[in-house]
Amino acid sequence: MVDMVRSFWVWVSTAALILLWLPLLVIIRLFDRNPVRYTTGRMFRRLGWAITKVNPLWSLKITGEKISDPKRPYVIVCNHQSFADIPLIANLPMEMKWLTKIELFKLPVVGWMLRMAGDIPVNRKNKRAAAQAFVKASRYLSQKCSVIFFPEGTRSPDGLIHRFTDGAFQLAIRAQAPILPLVVDGSYDCLPKRSWRFGKPREIFLKVLEPFDTAGLSIDDTEKVRERIRNLIIDQIAEWRGVDPAAVDAMKAQST
Repeated sequence: MVDMVRSFWVWVSTAALILLWLPLLVIIRLFDRNPVRYTTGRMFRRLGWAITKVNPLWSLKITGEKISDPKRPYVIVCNHQSFADIPLIANLPMEMKWLTKIELFKLPVVGWMLRMAGDIPVNRKNKRAAAQAFVKASRYLSQKCSVIFFPEGTRSPDGLIHRFTDGAFQLAIRAQAPILPLVVDGSYDCLPKRSWRFGKPREIFLKVLEPFDTAGLSIDDTEKVRERIRNLIIDQIAEWRGVDPAAVDAMKAQST
């Protein structure tokens, strides 16, 4: 019963914040002349910060590298445990454009806000449209705005780190942009799939790892870079959990 009441409060407060944010975002968008809609996007991310603050079940601890220049363009990559990762990552003091499945852009209110913020729709069923999304991401990088990927492609079904796709790493190498790895842990049970109930109160960890320089690398280095970043994320989660890295790596778990 307590869990139901808490979950009801979180959903009501989140809905209220979204409805409050929509007209604010419209007004800011009308006056935002920046080609990457930096101010509009930044205001949209602040919604994630507000959602985190009103949620009594989430205690977010951010550690790691300090973001000294929020307008330095990175290709940001992060593991993905839960839908909660999105508002949690939005607590970072920088603007980043999200590559988001196109279905979310079709939703009322939230979809409108995604479009106003300049986020990037990805149609996974259309290879040409997916390629266009990467072109747009590359354009943002050239305009000094970061983009963020979940290289696992979807939420982890078991809290382990699954295979990473190449896209984010190829983009970074082609653009000669640094990769900024993020690691999140503790959010897996925050909002389980196919459930409206939030999990029990949890401490969630978000760490900003040291940027990885891609200067001088070629597309042939994609696999090496991808696995390097993936292993850094695995090692950090293993350290938090106090386990061997192999216990966090879904690919090793599947092979045993």
